[in-house]
Amino acid sequence: MTLSLNDYISIFIHQTDLELTSYVKNKLSPFNIAPEQNLIMMLLWEHDGRSQNEIAAKLNKDKTNIARMSYGLEQKGFIKRRMCPNDRRVQRLYLTESGLKLKKHIIPIAEQFNTLVCQNITTEELEQLRKILLKMRANLR
Repeated sequence: MTLSLNDYISIFIHQTDLELTSYVKNKLSPFNIAPEQNLIMMLLWEHDGRSQNEIAAKLNKDKTNIARMSYGLEQKGFIKRRMCPNDRRVQRLYLTESGLKLKKHIIPIAEQFNTLVCQNITTEELEQLRKILLKMRANLR
């Protein structure tokens, strides 16, 4: 039996991700921040001064990608990168005043987005979805 395009769950997940990303991108564009850069900012709003390596691990991204995005955020004036005094190989990211102010605009967007996406989905369904997606990730490892 040959599967049709609609039978591949991976394609369906990918298409959903594209829609989610497009929506977020449009909401963030007035603030000159890309969706992936926003993930770094959200981590820094939780805990300022994280290392690029720590951010890479939390976001499951390679270090080069995080370095490139961090450079972009620094160019936009949202963060400052500083070498760790104890280990010159480690760069830590710190929010600037502009980066701190951005939080009051972005967090409500993130919360509205989460509410919209989770609309008409029960807590139990969301937990089941998380479990299924974690199993899919584990299958790939």
